[in-house]
Amino acid sequence: MPPLDANEIAVLRAELDRQLGRLERSMAVTDAALEPIKLDQTAVGRLSRIDSLQNQGLTRNLQEREQVKLAQIQDALRRLSEGTYGRCVSCSGEIGFNRLYVMPEAAVCASCGDSG
Repeated sequence: MPPLDANEIAVLRAELDRQLGRLERSMAVTDAALEPIKLDQTAVGRLSRIDSLQNQGLTRNLQEREQVKLAQIQDALRRLSEGTYGRCVSCSGEIGFNRLYVMPEAAVCASCGDSG
């Protein structure tokens, strides 16, 4: 598989930047949704508080997934700046453009991804 050319790298860098911006905006909304729940009995009914706690649990899960995705995107941008982007961190083989186009944060090739 040939290494990425300059045009492919530019397309992938733009996609990583786009995803990073979208993720940062989403994380700001998620953080705001995790504000402490008021336990004032007169302000909210018991079931509403239970719903709020369940929603907050789901939001925490979302926040964890967003943090993982953020780390993956930041790692991909670091590899881009180091000149190692597009090379599998497991086998050092080339990661195909089609795989990176779908998952620009991918750090491993399809073969290593399937086996690991």
